Amino acid sequence: MSDDTYTLRSGQLSATIKAHGAELCSLKDGTTEFVWQAGPEWPRHAPLLFPIVGRLAKDELRHRGKTYRLTQHGFARDSRFEWAERGESRCTLMLEDNETTRALYPFPFRLTAIYALDDAGLDLTLAIANKGKETLPASVGGHPAFNWPLQRGLAKESYALTFASAEKAPVRRLDGGLLRPEAEPSPVKDAVLSLSEALFTDDAVIFDRIESREVRFAPSSGPWLKMSWRGFRELGVWSKPSGAPFLCIEPWRGYASPSGFDGEFSDKPGLMHIAPGAEESLSFRIEVGSS
Repeated sequence: MSDDTYTLRSGQLSATIKAHGAELCSLKDGTTEFVWQAGPEWPRHAPLLFPIVGRLAKDELRHRGKTYRLTQHGFARDSRFEWAERGESRCTLMLEDNETTRALYPFPFRLTAIYALDDAGLDLTLAIANKGKETLPASVGGHPAFNWPLQRGLAKESYALTFASAEKAPVRRLDGGLLRPEAEPSPVKDAVLSLSEALFTDDAVIFDRIESREVRFAPSSGPWLKMSWRGFRELGVWSKPSGAPFLCIEPWRGYASPSGFDGEFSDKPGLMHIAPGAEESLSFRIEVGSS
């Protein structure tokens, strides 16, 4: 058994997870690969974002008079997790604070990632435990990239995201990796977000007041997927506008620092504040099919 990757199976579905970053790197139904295969346009598949989502101003975390360098999306995606469980259709990986993480983020924690596959899709549960004696400020998010198009020969523009709700609230955008102060009108029309490369000219589309708890990524016919989530309060949708054949659908609990915010990390908007000895659990599910 390899310690680097592990493959779950259930019915026609398989999912492969890497110990590096506890990252999902494949989700297949036997014929269709749904996960982006980390090509030259973007070298990742579905990284986990922790202990921040997005970027801090100057990549600096300030806590009790000290400054720490913490770069975009945090360190979990570049850390090796330990296998805690490996079964036929379920696996658990864990990352705990250590000397390396404490030099970047001075808090005791345990991050657990639980993948569970069934015949219709894949669940990921992320649990953040506070091992310390003070409140744990943290964000966490998924960043799964899916092939776009899911089926060769289909135009990107034939795909859309269909939300469970109308999503009329304004959306946010980034400038230099930081949240712009002004919101923008929602690009969602009648619960449908039409997809095109031009949508991402200004980086990610950030739904920081999202009402839906699920969204479907599909063309008029062919392979499709649906994402649903619990505990996450924001959603990012991102691709590179230069022809990269992937789309990221990202449930978040937190977001980049607002432009102009320069305070203590614990005061940063969007964070969870986990009490000593407590644990926060969030999850999302990817269902797949074809029509």
